[in-house]
Amino acid sequence: MDEIYCAGCGVKIQTEDPQALGYTPQSALQHDPIVCQRCFRLTHYNEIQDVSLTADDFLTMLSKISEHDALVVYLVDLFDSAGSWVPGLQRFVGGNPVLLVGNKRDLFPKSTNPNKLSSWIRRSAREQGLKPVDVRLMSASRNHGLDEVAAAIDHYRKGRDVYVVGATNVGKSTFINHLIQHLGTGDSAITTSRFPGTTLDFIEIPLGDGCNLYDTPGIINDHQAAHFIGPRDLKKIMPVKEIKPKVFQLNERQTLFLGGLGRLDYIGPARRSLIVYASSSLVIHRTKMEQADDLYARQLGHLLTPPSEKVDLPPMERFDFRTDQQACDLVFSGLGWITIKGRGARITAYAPKGIGVSLRPSLIKG
Repeated sequence: MDEIYCAGCGVKIQTEDPQALGYTPQSALQHDPIVCQRCFRLTHYNEIQDVSLTADDFLTMLSKISEHDALVVYLVDLFDSAGSWVPGLQRFVGGNPVLLVGNKRDLFPKSTNPNKLSSWIRRSAREQGLKPVDVRLMSASRNHGLDEVAAAIDHYRKGRDVYVVGATNVGKSTFINHLIQHLGTGDSAITTSRFPGTTLDFIEIPLGDGCNLYDTPGIINDHQAAHFIGPRDLKKIMPVKEIKPKVFQLNERQTLFLGGLGRLDYIGPARRSLIVYASSSLVIHRTKMEQADDLYARQLGHLLTPPSEKVDLPPMERFDFRTDQQACDLVFSGLGWITIKGRGARITAYAPKGIGVSLRPSLIKG
């Protein structure tokens, strides 16, 4: 059989081993486009099949980009920027220019200043050792801002190939599917889902001028909350529409739980406003600090969900902070953030070991 590659994830098609990557029944080779059984079941039945590729495998594939003269389009998830960064990306792409694109702009309240978002994501990139040639914001799922991103790609690629890179769950395949339709280069067939690691190899898409657009494997970032829960819970923590902030007035020594995956203890001083920006499906529960440990032990997977199914979470890791600005965001990677008003607040945060927790200047006025 001539070599055939899955139009959904890019892996080489084979018909011999149903348990191996790229398997498709012989009869499915008559279909157009041809997709592997994994992509077929993911698309039609929302089923995820484990794969044998590791994060190192993905990085090895990504390092091939440095061997080519190309434009690199780097997608980050604005909702989960901490879980979006690919450590050492500049090393993997070599001297190629990087166009930084912040996706999921639609999840932020409409009052959010886009210039502030752009400045923040550019500053975050510099902290990661990146110097992008430009920054653009968009929403791939809503098809907002795609014209501007497409124009920026055409401007900066200067007749070269384009590689779209990013961590898992940032919306890469959705973005490319819309871009294909926008550019009129053919039918969209790339597999998209909320599950990590959907694309398994480079997917080549002709641009019509002798150059190609490449969808690359999503780099697995272990700091994302998505890697700590089952597929059924992912839709509870990943918002699909504009986040509606929830305001809590906390007294000293009160606790907020973000399901069973995040906890904030407000030590003090005085009464203070805390604003939660997270999926509307994520359970937010307030209690007294002295009751928090017992509540977590009794209610994890019940009142405190997700997780809603039995999973072995890593032990909770503790983080201590003191706010030094009028408004700061306590960020739980992949869950959202809590804005703390006023300087000098003493807070302690907990999350399963591995989920990133950090403090930043507030992005949203309110």
